[in-house]
Amino acid sequence: MKKIGFIGAGNMATAIVNGLISQQNGKADFINVFDVSSEKCDIIAKLGVNICKTGEDVVKSSDIIVLAVKPQNYPEVLESLKSAVSLQKTFVSIAAGISIDFVQRGLDCKCPVVRVMPNTPLLLKKGASALCPSDNISDEDKQTVYDMFAGSGVCEYITEEHMNEIISVNGSSPAYIYLFAKAMADYAKSKGIDYDKAMNLVCATLEGSAAMLRESGDSAD
Repeated sequence: MKKIGFIGAGNMATAIVNGLISQQNGKADFINVFDVSSEKCDIIAKLGVNICKTGEDVVKSSDIIVLAVKPQNYPEVLESLKSAVSLQKTFVSIAAGISIDFVQRGLDCKCPVVRVMPNTPLLLKKGASALCPSDNISDEDKQTVYDMFAGSGVCEYITEEHMNEIISVNGSSPAYIYLFAKAMADYAKSKGIDYDKAMNLVCATLEGSAAMLRESGDSAD
C-alpha cells in the first residue's frame, strides 16, 4: 500500500484523511502528517495517523505527499522540503492558483505533481474535485490520487490550462450557492414564513434539483 503524507492538518487535510481511512476500513497507519500547530497534530492524531516531527520526515516516509497549506505558505514549505525530495515522490497541490511548474521549481525537482481544486463539501464527503496530473506521473500514483479524492466526492480530470477557471465552477461556487439559499430563506422570512423551515425546503430543493440534473439526462436549459 502507498504511504500517504500530509503537510498541514487543517480542515481540508482532515477531510481527505477521513476519506482515506474510510476506504481502508478504519486503517490509518499508512498516513503520515505534519503541521506547525501542535494542537492540530493532537486533533488529527486521534484518527490513528502517524505524526511526524518535520515536513521532511513526512516526505521521507511517504510515497505521495499532499501539500495542504495556504497558497502564501507554499514558497517557504517547498523550500523546507527540498532535501528530502526525489523523482520517486509524487506531490499533490490543493491550493488555488499554484501550478504544477511552481511546485516543481519550488522543490527544485521535476517530480510528479497532481494539481487539485477541491471544494468545502469535501468535509461532508460530498466534494467535487478537479484534478490535473503532470505528464511524468505513473498510472499507479495517478489512480491513487484520484481514489484519494473520489473517497470524498466526485472527481474529474481537466487540463491545467483550465485549472484557474475551474475555481469558479467548483472551488468557490459553494459560497455563491450559500448566498442564493440565504436569499431565498430571507425572502420567505420577509413574508412571515419561519426561516429554518424555509431553509430546510431550500436545501432539499437544491439537493433534489442536483439529483435530477445528474440522473435524468435532461438538459439544464
